[in-house]
Amino acid sequence: MATATITAEELRRKLVTGEDFVLVDALAPMIYAHSHLPGAINVPPSAVDAARLAKRIPNLNTAIAVYCSGPGCDDSVVTAQRLHELGYTNVRHYPGGKDEWRSLGLPLERAGRPYVAR
Repeated sequence: MATATITAEELRRKLVTGEDFVLVDALAPMIYAHSHLPGAINVPPSAVDAARLAKRIPNLNTAIAVYCSGPGCDDSVVTAQRLHELGYTNVRHYPGGKDEWRSLGLPLERAGRPYVAR
């Protein structure tokens, strides 16, 4: 089953308006810790398990957007597929990922604070 996609603009709008959804960074924990999209939680493919997700995202109908570094990265595709397999019904994939987000000049964060690459 192919996962529906979400654009950078749609994602930005959800963040700006405070829409209720979960943003999932599917990159490795060290890469996530370096910088991630605002408010993202880290769920790499290896961390997708029912018990852990039942605590973090208890409602299977929650809107979820999953991303990784960019179009050449499959981690977000794998995480999204595993979320579908666990019964999550409203999962979308942001194929542009962190690389596109950064290239558009959109904000990143590190440890809950704005992050600016130097």
